[in-house]
Order: sequence, then C-alpha cells, then structure tokens
Amino acid sequence: MSMDSPARTAILIPVYNHAEAIGPTLMRLRTLGQPILLVDDGSDLACAAVLDRLAEAADVDLVRLPHNRGKGATVRAGLERAAARNLSHVLQVDADGQHEVDDLPPFLGGLRADDEVLRIGYPRFDASVPRHRFYSRYITHSLVWLATLSFTLRDTMCGVKLYPVAATNRLLSRYPCGDRMQLDSELPVRWYWQGGRVENLPVRVHYPVDGISHFALWRDNCLLAGMHLRLLGGMLTRLPALLARHRMRPRASSADGQSRQ
Repeated sequence: MSMDSPARTAILIPVYNHAEAIGPTLMRLRTLGQPILLVDDGSDLACAAVLDRLAEAADVDLVRLPHNRGKGATVRAGLERAAARNLSHVLQVDADGQHEVDDLPPFLGGLRADDEVLRIGYPRFDASVPRHRFYSRYITHSLVWLATLSFTLRDTMCGVKLYPVAATNRLLSRYPCGDRMQLDSELPVRWYWQGGRVENLPVRVHYPVDGISHFALWRDNCLLAGMHLRLLGGMLTRLPALLARHRMRPRASSADGQSRQ
C-alpha cells in the first residue's frame, strides 16, 4: 500500500431495532458522500424489513448477525466486512440520529490509507440530554483516565469513532474487547496502551424524544464493572511504561481542545 494512497472510507452503522430512526439517519449521512455499511444485530422482523429495503440501494452494504449479540460484536462484524472490502477506515455512527451530521466531515478529512489514527468524538450536548446520563458518564471517564494515567481519551462513550480498519482488527484479534457496551471504552484504552495515535473531535449530540436505549441496567453494568477491573489490572502491569511515556512524550493540546497522543 502506497503511503500516498487516499483513504478508502465508509460509514459503519450498528443497528438493533431502530426501525423508525434508521431511514432518516441514513438519509442525513448520505450527505457525506460515503458508502454505508449497516450491521443488523439480530433486529426484529419490522426493523429487518426496513434494513432490507435500505440495502437495495447501491451505496448500502448490509451485514446481518443471526441473533442479537451486542454492540461490540456488531462493530467487530462491521470491521471484518470493511477489511473484506479493502476499506482503510470506517466511521462508526449510531443508528438513532443523535449525532449532528455537519460535525462529521473532520473525522474523515485529511486521511491517507496508511493513517493509523483513532478519532473519537466528544459530545457537545444540548438541553435534551438526560441529566443522569450526563453526570454518570464521568464515572466511566474517571476510570478510563485512571487506566491510562492520562486525559488523552476525552470521552470513550461517544458513538462516533473513526477506526483504521487493519490496525483495529489486529488489536481485536488479540483483545476482542467484549460483545456489548464494553468495546466502546476498552478498545480506545488498549489502543492508547499500545502507543496508538488519538485525536478527539467535537460532535453535537441531541437525544431524540422517542429515542430507544438498549442498555440493560444489571447486565451491562456488571459487564462494564468487570471491564474496568481488568483495565485497572492492566494499568498496574503497565505502570512503569505508562509513567515513562509521560516523562518522554508529554501530551500536546491544540487550541480547540483536541488531544493528540
């Protein structure tokens, strides 16, 4: 692959029972001029039928999991399809339309095919955000900052992430990062641990009035607690290297609040 080759990109949308939202979301994302990769996480018949209709378009590729496995498994399936299609990067966006499309072009801008950079959205919430969600995010933020001994990963929970396909699949082949919500935070932490480059970019977020959450309170909180315990243990084993990294390569910050490592 030539270092000067342009990036080959697509939009990756994990979908689980968003029959009403996915059509309008896809229409807004089409303004980016990118092919669309839909990954159906075992949706019910109504949503599956909507996805089948959307997949009739030439710019839409549909991957279907036979039963619901969770967001992590869905993203991994999408990255596997992206590799099969020889894509260099995919931009993950949530299916419910909560992300402002006008904020997404910088995630795709200036990429070469060999750019191994993880671009992560950090949300700019409007008044629609439920306050309990807004404040509870900081529990995860604090644990991620502890696991990395760094503030580089500004918000790992945001559903907008640009993945370099080959490098991300290499990481996931060693550390699958969980089938459900764990992947959102564990993958960026492990990416940081291995010295990967990170850029944080702002994205406006609006919570739809009729939005659907698939977060299962007890199951997912238990899975996330286990993940954070593993990451804490991983931080302790990497403590000398992480401390040395901070002494040798201090974090750089740009004027608009982006972090790069």
